Amino acid sequence: MKKIEPIIKYLLPKTLFGRSLVIIVTPLILMQAISTFVFFDRHWDTMTRRLSHTLAGDIAFIIDAITPIGSEEKLDNVRDRAEKILHIKLSYNPGKILLNSAKTDSDRVQKTLSKAMTERVKRPFLIDSEKLDRRVLVYIQLAKGVLTIDVHRKRLYSSTPYIFLMWMIGSSLVLFAIAIVFMRNQIRPIRRLALAARSFGMGRDPGDLKPGGATEVRQAALAFGQMRQRILRQISQRTEMLAGVSHDLRTPLTRMKLQLAMLDKSSAIKELEGDVQDMQKMIEGYLAFARGEGTETPIATDLENLIDEVVTAEKRDGSKINLTLNVQNLQYLEVRPQAIKRALTNLISNSKRYGKNLDVKLLQNKKSIIIMVDDDGPGIPIESREDVFKAFFRVEPSRNPETGGTGLGLTIARDIARSHGGELELEDAPAGGLRAIINIPI
Repeated sequence: MKKIEPIIKYLLPKTLFGRSLVIIVTPLILMQAISTFVFFDRHWDTMTRRLSHTLAGDIAFIIDAITPIGSEEKLDNVRDRAEKILHIKLSYNPGKILLNSAKTDSDRVQKTLSKAMTERVKRPFLIDSEKLDRRVLVYIQLAKGVLTIDVHRKRLYSSTPYIFLMWMIGSSLVLFAIAIVFMRNQIRPIRRLALAARSFGMGRDPGDLKPGGATEVRQAALAFGQMRQRILRQISQRTEMLAGVSHDLRTPLTRMKLQLAMLDKSSAIKELEGDVQDMQKMIEGYLAFARGEGTETPIATDLENLIDEVVTAEKRDGSKINLTLNVQNLQYLEVRPQAIKRALTNLISNSKRYGKNLDVKLLQNKKSIIIMVDDDGPGIPIESREDVFKAFFRVEPSRNPETGGTGLGLTIARDIARSHGGELELEDAPAGGLRAIINIPI
């Protein structure tokens, strides 16, 4: 049973539309198959037996009418009347002996006719249904020759099963077409909801979704619309709050910088200015993390040019960065370009802090765009790779800016990747350092 389940899962359709059709059509096919089997079985048993016994009775009557054969006139008279009334053609071959060479009992009808002939005629006979097209030949051994009975196949075969079969197939096709139309109309609102959810999950606003379909689907669409409005409202409120916080924090910092600039330069003043600059950098990092570039509108962006611009800017300080663009006919992708720049800049800056040689690659597969940043630094232990995405977490526990940043670079980069429906993961680089992989679905 366990071996059969994977096969069944593999054979089942993957879409809701396909599975719904299977649920509707499978009972219909089974019901019609059982009905057809029962009908055919009863029909062939009843109709074939009746037709065979009727023909055997006619043949027995003809044999009684011509036996004994006294003259050719008597035979001709019976032959004419049999063909006119019974639609049976007769021929008589005097002196011929019936040989066991013709095919008999080749199908169910012939078996039934053989049984009826044995009961009614009670003479040696052979049945041949293949010699002539749409004709059945019955050879009967008489005392002085062989009587040949030539009848049409319709005397034994009824056309009712074929009509019934065509009716069943026709009605099944009509019902199948109706089911397809009905299921398409029911699946369409679910598909719209899925596309809207996917678009919203990738950071693109799908707009208002019009509810449609069944009651449950309408409820899901309404719930999605309410969720979307709450999320957008929370993002707007957070942005407004951060704008105020940014103003309130930067204003006193600016006053402090101006006051320090007016004082005499001393070692204590220089240290204080450094502290103020570090504080300003940390505040900028905190605000960037909280903002998450969520208010930027996604636009069609040429990722090749965008990544080339970021790498060119990061190489101005003399860093060794190799850029590889391994894509073909890459279409413009709807992303938030400033957010992608910030994520890539954070990754490159993090790699530059710990490594000397960097490799930046842009790859493409059928489902996603992949951006990889490799370095030859010490890397990050496997047990800490998930922790580094936590806000303010640093592998090096001190808060010294010389040995690390604020602990928000990777957190912001993953937040940006996930806001586009993607993911940021860390692996071992071929050069022995760290490999950061941004995966963005197309």
